Amino acid sequence: MSFWNSLRIGLSGLTAQRLRLDLISNNIANAQTTRTEQGGAYQRQDVIFTAEGQNGFLPKLVAARRSQEITTQGGVQVAQITTDTETGARVYDPTHPDADADGYVTYPNVDIVVEMTNMLSATRSYEANLASVEASKRMALKALEIGR
Repeated sequence: MSFWNSLRIGLSGLTAQRLRLDLISNNIANAQTTRTEQGGAYQRQDVIFTAEGQNGFLPKLVAARRSQEITTQGGVQVAQITTDTETGARVYDPTHPDADADGYVTYPNVDIVVEMTNMLSATRSYEANLASVEASKRMALKALEIGR
């Protein structure tokens, strides 16, 4: 694997995890938002990743490994950003400005514990990708040093 390919893979992981962290922070920030521009309570968002440039990555990976053609594959890309359509908690509060006719307010479907767990996972993944980029950089510098 070339230096540029390993660097590209690490950078794609950094970009993907940065987007994931942005979505998680947006979910946490809107955990109490009962009214959006679309109407209704905020609905949490999540991201789905796929292998870069691949559809149905696993079968292609197995086939490529069998034929030893796995030279330029790798990296991650965002397949889509999904919206969780599950309804949030309904709380009786007739004084709330967003209460329905029965006095209930629908809150977002954001669970702070789940979001914090996802944030830890995304942070660790980001750090792992950063370590990969740093290792690639160190190897390239050593190769240049040897070449002198």
